[in-house]
Amino acid sequence: DEAAEIYEEHFGDGLNTNPTMFFREGWDYIVEKHGGKLPVVIRAVPEGMVVPNKCVLFTMENTDPKCYWLTNFLETLLVQVWYPMSVCTNSRNQKLSIIRALDETGNTSWAVPGGAAFKLHDFGFRGVSSVESASIGGCAHLVNFLGTDTVAAMVCAKRYYNATKISGHSIPASEHSTMTSWGPEGELDAMRNMLESYPEGLVACVSDSFD
Repeated sequence: DEAAEIYEEHFGDGLNTNPTMFFREGWDYIVEKHGGKLPVVIRAVPEGMVVPNKCVLFTMENTDPKCYWLTNFLETLLVQVWYPMSVCTNSRNQKLSIIRALDETGNTSWAVPGGAAFKLHDFGFRGVSSVESASIGGCAHLVNFLGTDTVAAMVCAKRYYNATKISGHSIPASEHSTMTSWGPEGELDAMRNMLESYPEGLVACVSDSFD
């Protein structure tokens, strides 16, 4: 009933409603014939698999000829997978670049926490459009790296992927306010303070405050 009401107004002209556009009989048929379950089969490559361009990532097939219209209706929801795929692909390519640079510059420590595992840290929670975006995109980043402060991503991994342990870890990190609080002439002291406070292990330091 709610969908019918929304459609009636949506497909009107702003002055008059249009009650003819909502396909109620189709949805009632799915409820009566299939118990409300959508008669479709979805096939996809395994999540996280690296595949070349121009490969089919997933297919959706309608299993009831009377619901021929259903696949187009569901397409809008399913193509939203572009977001985590794009984040994960971008993250992976950056990881490959980082590994190549580490190798070319003589890195010898590849075991965690060395190597590339913490070389691209996710501080992106504040830069996305919603908590859901942070969860999905942050979880995609965790396919390639262990460093994150996007807590929603770790919750997503536990809730939807049955992760038995925390999927990402934080590191000592400054932020703009902690650096600028030293004043324009205190940037060097701020950097020195970070390194003296954390003389070993990983540390991330903001370097674009005043100068």
